[in-house]
Amino acid sequence: MKELFANLLILFRISINLWEILLTMNKVVKNALEAIHGIESNMTLMLGGFGLCGIPENCIAALAASDVTGLTCISNNAGVDGFGLGMLLRRHQIRKMISSYVGENKEFERQLLSGELEVELTPQGTLAERIRAGGAGIPAFFVPAGYGTEVALGKPVRDFDGKMYLEEHWLKADFAIVKAWKGDTHGNLVYRFTANNFNQAMATAGKITIAEVEELVPAGELDPNYIHTPGVFVQRIFQGTSYEKRVEFATTS
Repeated sequence: MKELFANLLILFRISINLWEILLTMNKVVKNALEAIHGIESNMTLMLGGFGLCGIPENCIAALAASDVTGLTCISNNAGVDGFGLGMLLRRHQIRKMISSYVGENKEFERQLLSGELEVELTPQGTLAERIRAGGAGIPAFFVPAGYGTEVALGKPVRDFDGKMYLEEHWLKADFAIVKAWKGDTHGNLVYRFTANNFNQAMATAGKITIAEVEELVPAGELDPNYIHTPGVFVQRIFQGTSYEKRVEFATTS
């Protein structure tokens, strides 16, 4: 029994040491170009943000300057003409969009109607939950949204307590690209307000997660109580530059 306990203690100490090594691995890269290294044509990407709020502007610009094509992009929206994912659409780098709200992009509309772009429209809450499920390792779940509409075509349906539900499947990606307000060198992230939408869930659902942040600080400077994404989910992080933070709709009176 003593020998067994001693062996368990050794294994525990080894696991602690390995965990500390993993936490202290250098995740910081110089810029967006270095961050997107390894993204190839025909991969699936998740891109965080809501409208033009909280989108990874630097990484999108770097992708638009690359020669990758045939991308499947999972994002709540497709940016606007000439900005955000609209930059990739203009260069015909996106083969398929899995998204919810796409009404502000005329090029998106043109490519959809002409058959150049494959689109999988998903109710916004369902999209968020599919992404969260991908990060949590839940392959399928049931939701009522979309029942009786074209969203339900080809999907299994079940009755729960007299109400009909659709079976929806998880979403995962080769790369998840997120934008945070602050991050540290261990990859811990803090988002602000609406910029948190989709970023937090997507950070857990990519094989490799890239985080661009407005401010990069040394490990230990962020208050643990306010960290939204633990660094264990992030493989690459860098401090972005020249954020435009465009307003999607300018309303004046």
